[in-house]
Formats: sequence, C-alpha cells, structure tokens
Amino acid sequence: MTLPEHPEAGPQGEGKNAGRQEPGQPAVAQFAEDYAAKAGLHRSSNGNIDVLKTAGGIQGIAESILPGLVFLIAFTIDRENLSAAVIASLAVAAVFTVARLIQRKPLTQALAGFIGVGLSAWLATSTGKAENFYVLGFFANIGYIVAMVVSVAVRWPIVGLIFGMIRNEGFEWRKDPKRVKAYAIGTWVIVAVLVLRLVVQVPLYFMGEQGLAALATTRLLMGTPLYILGVWIAWLLTRPVKQRAGAEQPN
Repeated sequence: MTLPEHPEAGPQGEGKNAGRQEPGQPAVAQFAEDYAAKAGLHRSSNGNIDVLKTAGGIQGIAESILPGLVFLIAFTIDRENLSAAVIASLAVAAVFTVARLIQRKPLTQALAGFIGVGLSAWLATSTGKAENFYVLGFFANIGYIVAMVVSVAVRWPIVGLIFGMIRNEGFEWRKDPKRVKAYAIGTWVIVAVLVLRLVVQVPLYFMGEQGLAALATTRLLMGTPLYILGVWIAWLLTRPVKQRAGAEQPN
C-alpha cells in the first residue's frame, strides 16, 4: 500500500530540510530521525511511502504474528501441556532470528521479538496460566500510550517527528501551529488504536482460559493490521495542504 507524498518533496533525503537538525533538539527528535532513516520508513523513488514497511514488511509481520499464533494452536490441541505450546512459540521466534542472521539483515526486530516471546513464555510457565503469555503486550501498549501523550503535551508529537522526516519537513513543521496541531491529531489516532486494544483485550484476559481463544484472536487482528490502518489514517490526516497556484506565500 502506498500513499501520495507531498508534491514539493523530492526523492528520499533530497528535500531542502532533509537531515537538518536544530541546535539543542531533544534526544527524542534524534531518535525519530534515525528511526525514519533505518526502519524502512522512507519514500520510494516515485515519491510514495510504503505503509507496509512501517510494519517491517512481510517478514516483519510474520515475526510479530506467528509465535503467538503457534502458541494458541499448540495450546488448543493439548491444554494439559502448556510447556509444549511455549516451546513451539519460542522455536518459531528462534527460526526468524536465525533467518535474519543468514540473510544478514538487522537483528533488532527479530531479537526484540524473541526476547518478548521469551518473557511471555516465562510469565505463562511460571504462573501456570496460559493467558499470561499475552500480558506483556498490555504493558507495552501502556508504555507507548504514555510516551505519545507526553509527546503531544510538550508539543513534539511523535507522529510529527517521524512523518516530518519522511516528508522532508525536518523540524520546520514545529514553527507552524497548524502543522503541530495536525501531527498532534495524527498521534492521537495511534493512541486511540492502542487504547482500543486494551479496552477489548483486558476483559478477555480476566476471563482466564475461557477467554484465551478470543484474546489470542483479537491480539492478531488488532496487532499489525490495526496498526497499519492507524498509520494510514494518521498519514492522510497530516498531509500538508497543497498551495494553490498564484496564492501569496506567507512572509
């Protein structure tokens, strides 16, 4: 899926503000610049952005979905053998890590996924409750929500930091209150996605094993697919307004 780019922005990295940094810019701004440059969040040669890349591509999506799916299937087949389900999910995560080593791709996403699966597996086996395999995701969502809300409060909305790099706006958008507001709205869209996950999934978690299948299913559906939808909506809502031909330029 690709989205139309700002008409005045050239190919990736060629805009007049590309790579431009303001003196004393916050560390979070530097993080956003690095993230936009390294995480696949850049335009293609035709000036479009591939939303699929924001999820790590097909392989990245598989890495985020399959361990949890394998855990659910294995546990559904044999509910008396939680360890087997845990081992199966860890094995899938390990395969993806090895695959990235062979492909000589960055290991960050695969290793983070493997560590996440490992912690989830430990929580499930140490408590003897299969539903605890999914509890770590709740805390991750809460952490992201807090970070994004704070970014809006201090007028450095995270969506603006990332999209601004992609659009070659640098940090110039912060000088325009309308752009700051637009990126704040875009950030709230992502926050809404994260909050919706909690609203739907937390009650299922407290149902115990009875809600496990529904919890795992909603985790899959409200994971990458909902995230991509949220990013797409945020992108559309924050597009710069095209300047009409002959219109006066602001002083």
